Amino acid sequence: MKTYRHELLFHLPTRRGFVNITSQVQETIDKSRVREGLCLVNAMHISASVFINDHEGGLFEDWEKWLEKLAPEKPHDQYRHNDTGEDNADAHLKRTIMGREVVVAITEGKLDFGPWEQIFYGEFDGMRRKRVLVKIIGE
Repeated sequence: MKTYRHELLFHLPTRRGFVNITSQVQETIDKSRVREGLCLVNAMHISASVFINDHEGGLFEDWEKWLEKLAPEKPHDQYRHNDTGEDNADAHLKRTIMGREVVVAITEGKLDFGPWEQIFYGEFDGMRRKRVLVKIIGE
């Protein structure tokens, strides 16, 4: 069995945002030369997320509005975590809701998705460098 590890780097210029990373993950699979196996993709920061959904513009707006209702950024003093001098408690909660990682089957060297599925990086406390791990195992 082969393994392959690669990190994707992100530095979003905004506090929050969503990036379709499907093509970057597929490129990593291509480099790994794994034809049959599994691909783990996970955010390596506790204020960012990796998840699977549809690439549709309305959804980006819906996610932002929904997450902001569930865990509003402000006022910052509503969160005990922010008592430490941080201002990103909402980002931790949003990450929990959207998830840490995805695992996708690799079949014939390609991500084996259902209809419309794409992999996204979700940033909830941006404006600094963050990493996403892509770990591939298989033959």
